[in-house]
Amino acid sequence: MSATLLRVNNLITEFDTDEGRVRAVDDVSFSVDTGETLGIVGESGCGKSVTALSIMRLLPQPMGHIMGGEILLRGEDLTGVTLGRMEEIRGGSIGMVFQEPMTALNPVHTIGRQLTEVLYLHKKTSKQQATREAVEMLDKVGIPSPDLRLGEYPHQLSGGMRQRVVIAMALACKPSLLIADEPTTALDVTIQAQILELIKELQYEMGMAVILITHDLGVIAETSNSVVVMYAGRVAEQGTVYDIFDRSRHPYTQGLLASIPRLDTEPKSELPIIRGMVPGLQDLPEGCRFENRCPHRIDACTRHAPRLEKMRGMHGVACIRWKEIMESNG
Repeated sequence: MSATLLRVNNLITEFDTDEGRVRAVDDVSFSVDTGETLGIVGESGCGKSVTALSIMRLLPQPMGHIMGGEILLRGEDLTGVTLGRMEEIRGGSIGMVFQEPMTALNPVHTIGRQLTEVLYLHKKTSKQQATREAVEMLDKVGIPSPDLRLGEYPHQLSGGMRQRVVIAMALACKPSLLIADEPTTALDVTIQAQILELIKELQYEMGMAVILITHDLGVIAETSNSVVVMYAGRVAEQGTVYDIFDRSRHPYTQGLLASIPRLDTEPKSELPIIRGMVPGLQDLPEGCRFENRCPHRIDACTRHAPRLEKMRGMHGVACIRWKEIMESNG
């Protein structure tokens, strides 16, 4: 069995806002094994990216706070390490690919300077060695004429090329874990497929684990071993890809799956949708956070916040009616 690389236990992250303090991540737990891909999926605002930023200790300051829980990387709790130690871990043990490559890259510095800076910081290499490794890394991520690209600026590259540069920076020091936060946002479908295939190839070559954050269930199905479905800051359901796609139990997960277009869908027929809106963080319901949109809601759902209940293996669901729903669905 693979060893557990990262374990997040009961993570709570809050932000100070003009309306008061809000909880963006509430009691979230999951683990990632060495070499495994964990997919985190959910609608915008569900807490996916905040979870990633909490792991990296990159929450916007002074508003963001980790208020509880543990983030254990090989047993070391990242919530309590010094800033200096965290700087060693970022880029060294954990690499991160951000949503927007144009904001992840500094527009006034060349690609070469930004990539070699990572190598200087973590590997203490000479300038010549860092340049050689930077060229090798750009070549590995599929950038043509990598030696020439070192002298170019981010605005001179296409969106797909910029994303490849960000991936090269994240993987330059061969981290044990890569966090990819919506790595194909704003890219066309062909480039999306290339970027995902690139991450998969590099993962296999380096033996690293990947946390893939996305709202696209199709991407999750193709890439992930296990899945965490988040809704309004909490875990709604988690399990293997088979658990989530073939034995889903939470009404939210089932709604997401039903909304995926299928080849056998009747022409001109409407896709099922999840009606309503995600509740605001300033006005979260007392009970289940999905109750205002759930077709299976009963009065008890408005009063009791469901805990994640384990069924078999790692499959868990946060719904007080999941057994009834399963029986009614046959």
